[in-house]
Amino acid sequence: MYTVYGKTDTRAFRVLWMLEELGEAYDFVKTGPQSEDARARNLLGKVPVLEVEGDSFGDSVAIMQFLADKHGRFTAPAGTVARGKQDAVTNFINDEMDALLWMGTRHMFMLPDDQKMPEIRGPLKWEFARSIDRLAGFLGDRPFLMGDEMTVPDILATHCGNWAFGAKYPVENEDVLAYFKRMRSREAYQRVKALG
Repeated sequence: MYTVYGKTDTRAFRVLWMLEELGEAYDFVKTGPQSEDARARNLLGKVPVLEVEGDSFGDSVAIMQFLADKHGRFTAPAGTVARGKQDAVTNFINDEMDALLWMGTRHMFMLPDDQKMPEIRGPLKWEFARSIDRLAGFLGDRPFLMGDEMTVPDILATHCGNWAFGAKYPVENEDVLAYFKRMRSREAYQRVKALG
């Protein structure tokens, strides 16, 4: 049994979605970053945190990949070229989409006022638009980023797409928009969305 600590308006959504896709049972403890629950289970106090087998760890991508590896689904096997390619796409999304969104969020809401530079969002949005076009290149005419089957980077990319819509970052590529729409229509996604 797994326990997920976090909120659905954070990166915990990704972990919950993976668990729903896997059909694995879990408990969901709604708690925010830097809460007592989060700090007790993650040195950084960030969410999500996954508690499993009497231990816990954080980072949404690490958790998703752990779950995919543990259950042998939504991933290529470790040590294969296919997994190397999958990890390259995952790292691209983390570096070129998630990081841009997070930087913009920090400068709007998280940093002390004397450290905020809201104008940084302009260059970040420009760079994000380029990343969306590159994502389209990975996708090509396939249903998922790595081919015919959904993998970890699909959850990561779609969550970044949702974040981008909310933060008003440009997502104008029609193929990527259609891909995000397909991903958001999945039953597992809808179940997590209903958790609120």
